Amino acid sequence: MLCGGHEAETPPELLAYRERADAPPNSPGWRVRVVPNRFPALRVDGTLERRGEGLYDLMNGIGADEVLVESADHHAKLADLAPAAVEDVVRAFRDRLVALKRDTRLRAALLFKRHAADALGRLAHPHAQLLAAPVVPREVLEELDQARAYHDYRERCLFCDILGQEVDNGTRLVVETEHVLAFAPFAARYPFETWLLPRRHAAGFEHTTDAEQRDLAAVLRAVLRRLDRAIGDPSFRLVVHSAPFREAESPSYHWHVEIMPVLPHAESAWAGGLPLNPVPPEDAARFLRDTPE
Repeated sequence: MLCGGHEAETPPELLAYRERADAPPNSPGWRVRVVPNRFPALRVDGTLERRGEGLYDLMNGIGADEVLVESADHHAKLADLAPAAVEDVVRAFRDRLVALKRDTRLRAALLFKRHAADALGRLAHPHAQLLAAPVVPREVLEELDQARAYHDYRERCLFCDILGQEVDNGTRLVVETEHVLAFAPFAARYPFETWLLPRRHAAGFEHTTDAEQRDLAAVLRAVLRRLDRAIGDPSFRLVVHSAPFREAESPSYHWHVEIMPVLPHAESAWAGGLPLNPVPPEDAARFLRDTPE
């Protein structure tokens, strides 16, 4: 359904990059395409209608639920795409984020991707999902609070300090470019968990420059290709953490990408509420550094 040539089987596209600029919408020949989810968790049409029911707060399920189709080829993983194609994927997320931010009902957006090595049917087609909602996700709120507390105490960005320490230490670095670096976090929750951070401070992903988007695409592709070769096409979760729309200029928050491979023994440990990672991040980073793309 998401493949090239099946455009009529999806809702009308919201964005597409095509080889021919004069090609009509919803036609073949696209490289990246964004469409509304056919079975959305949130819907754009309607009003919030905030209301209370006793001690509970309610509102309608207003928001955006979009599918970012990374390639017209059903069998092409993100790691296998050409560098320019991965750049298209990164640019599409940025362009949709800018568009969604214009909707004053929405407060935050989250891009996430689940890659399952054994996925079947539509879920096997390379894609990511973009959710924008009138509330800020709990994990983002927790990150914001922690980052704000650190900034209030030290008058510095927590993520900028992490970046500086990882560059100075070097043992957990995986890939470095002029604008973006990838590293295994100090207290990694999962084996081979990898974070991507821009060197320049920016809270909202919508503020990335063209050069930063190119570097992010290059680093993302390099990390995914090394994970493929190092641990054999693992299933993984990828999440782009970007500041809520009203915090997009925050001095304390810093957009970043988290990649979390899903390995069976690690998942069972996390399910109990306590992450037990048997692979030290220094070992994971060294292994990925030594793995060719």
